[in-house]
Amino acid sequence: MKTPAGKECKYYYADYHRGRNTQECRLLQANPASAAWKPALCQSCAVPGILIANACPNLALRARVGKSFFGLLQKIEIEAACREYRVGVKKPHVGCGKCHLSKV
Repeated sequence: MKTPAGKECKYYYADYHRGRNTQECRLLQANPASAAWKPALCQSCAVPGILIANACPNLALRARVGKSFFGLLQKIEIEAACREYRVGVKKPHVGCGKCHLSKV
């Protein structure tokens, strides 16, 4: 579904059918420790770019709303991990580097 920023993201959900006005980020909603999501956060979110660049089914993403610069600015912080090899992924756009080597 298209985000308010115009990017395609599988975690964004909006429902305007019959007078409803629901918008949510289901990736942030899955993390109870995260601060509240606002549609403006989609503008700088890296998740749509990660999903386009890396289609690995073993990539697990976790996000939270973090504060920066004396708590004035909010941004989405992404953590990625590989489910198959159970390792953290430092560059989610590329992946863990092990999944695709085993399939060659």
